[in-house]
Amino acid sequence: MAEITLIGLRVVRAVAAGGSFTAAAEALGYTQSAVSRQIAATEAAAGSVLFTRQARGVTPTPAGEVLVERAANVLAEIEMAEQTLAGLRDRLAGRLSLGVFPTAAAVLAPRAIAALAADHPGLAVTLDEASTPVLLRRLRAGRIEVAVIGVGTGLADYDLAGLRSTVLVVGDLRVAVPAAHRLAGRRRVSVDDLRPEPWIVAVGSPGDPQFGAWPTLDAPRIAYTVRSLPARLGLVAAGLGISVLPAIAAASVPSGVRVVAVDDVTWRGRSAIAVTGLSPSPAADSMVRALQREAARLEEARPGGVDADPGESGTQDRPPE
Repeated sequence: MAEITLIGLRVVRAVAAGGSFTAAAEALGYTQSAVSRQIAATEAAAGSVLFTRQARGVTPTPAGEVLVERAANVLAEIEMAEQTLAGLRDRLAGRLSLGVFPTAAAVLAPRAIAALAADHPGLAVTLDEASTPVLLRRLRAGRIEVAVIGVGTGLADYDLAGLRSTVLVVGDLRVAVPAAHRLAGRRRVSVDDLRPEPWIVAVGSPGDPQFGAWPTLDAPRIAYTVRSLPARLGLVAAGLGISVLPAIAAASVPSGVRVVAVDDVTWRGRSAIAVTGLSPSPAADSMVRALQREAARLEEARPGGVDADPGESGTQDRPPE
């Protein structure tokens, strides 16, 4: 008794998607006669005609529509099984713990995790969101393997002795403004342009970057103080003020918000870095590389029409003191 095969299901799906045996043959890299044989064999196994032949292609019969729908589900399950098996063969199987400060959790961390999962399906990544001092304690205690933290002007001088740091983003501050704002169409603005504006600021956890008004602006007018990035951006979108925004979160802005760069030679900037032990595991190394790649893509994308800041990503090892 003939049976429906996986090859037959793939051909049925390709014929339905392409609307002809010729299109299916091109999509699958088969000859047209091979596609015809597979359809004939599958029809024999199903006991029904699957396609109605017409002058300009084919259309599924009711039986064909049922099999096409089931084929999609079956083939999806098979592909998932193949990915799982590939993960078992992958040397980067198991679990990896990543810790990030809250702003890095908006865009950078999710994209890096997704990219790593695509390359290494056998590696499960857990995400831990916490303040920088907490992340460093957990890293030294072995509770996480990779920490993404912020360093630079206005932040504590964290003890990174005995750890390896990799620069992800340099000079990462932007300004978020309402879409209808007078500055929304500008690629870059000056500090003087910001002086008359009401500011929406954030008070974060101790040790995390605090997002007040623009750092070098004297006597800013504070309109609202909130804790979370979504709350700040929501107030900006409503036209209630403007807010400082790290570049690594610029891709997370909602509709109604635009992002602009600020020309300020007096601002030394901040950087986002990935921190590991001096001898990270292969999985941790792969996570850091994924973070670097996604950080570079975020800068290249220049959300809101903003030029990316110059800077190089690199790694520097810090020996124990």
